Amino acid sequence: MLGYFCRTLTTTAALLALAGAAGAETVVIGHFGNPTPMQVAAAEGKFSDATSWDVEWRKFASGADVIAAMASGDIKLAELGSSPLAIAATQGVDLQMFMLAQVIGTAESLIVRNGSGIETLADLKGKRIAVPVGSTAHFSLMGALAHAELGSNDVTIMSMPPDQIAAAWQQEAIDAAFIWQPVQEEILQTGTRLVGADETAGWGYPTFDGWVVNTDFAAENKEALQAFVQTVDAANQAYLDNAAAWTPDSPEVQTIASYTGADPAQVPAILEGYSFLPAAEQAKPEWLGGGIAEALKSTAEFLKEAGRIDSASDDYTPFVTADFLSVAK
Repeated sequence: MLGYFCRTLTTTAALLALAGAAGAETVVIGHFGNPTPMQVAAAEGKFSDATSWDVEWRKFASGADVIAAMASGDIKLAELGSSPLAIAATQGVDLQMFMLAQVIGTAESLIVRNGSGIETLADLKGKRIAVPVGSTAHFSLMGALAHAELGSNDVTIMSMPPDQIAAAWQQEAIDAAFIWQPVQEEILQTGTRLVGADETAGWGYPTFDGWVVNTDFAAENKEALQAFVQTVDAANQAYLDNAAAWTPDSPEVQTIASYTGADPAQVPAILEGYSFLPAAEQAKPEWLGGGIAEALKSTAEFLKEAGRIDSASDDYTPFVTADFLSVAK
């Protein structure tokens, strides 16, 4: 009798587990595949565990692709760079940034070909520069050119996705590129870093990647989004607590490399090229508490002056919320 009772409990538990799995909502989350701490959590299935969603990760090549997917309703939650976010907000795409992914530093840089004669920003005049147009790297490039008092007519800007930049570099069809990893590391083998996004930020052109969400989806999934924030924050904190231990041979870096396809030898340097802020700090006035909206406004105004967009809004606060960061305070 006891054996029958135990078997019945086991069968019931299994059926309940199957029912729960079958009932889980499938949520597609867009990302860029950057080798960052949250990729460890993604590889280990922690986002599905925390949110109770059946999470599917979709990699995008550019912010423009993310905007199109968000605008069409194809995805509800994604990683998006500050420059394309400013464009999307100006266009009225239904989204809100609810968390910083990372602040961009040398992870995005202007690399110049050795032997091209480019030693300063002024030397870019007349040169061919590749960049994914509409990206944070493009915004940083425009800021660097403005800092050097160079106009768009002074250089040839060639719009290319990262893989095409790598190919064009090998063919010597370009003189420079403002790009992120892993292509950045590849072209550095025959190139030199001239300027990083950390420097352009100091000149008044800051860039960052944020997590954005459709507003209706956010209203319907508040607890799950808070769990998402906590999962990202825990992954970032694990890195911040002991960054020196994230060596090429460490389990964390090996997981990131395996999951993203990055070279483990390059991952530690890539991580150093970003700044990861604790969620509690992100809620402060200089970030999602007000500063991000101001940064988006400044970005949009610059893009308007540069002819990239037709207009800029007066207020970008509706496109930023710190509500989901409250659990980390």
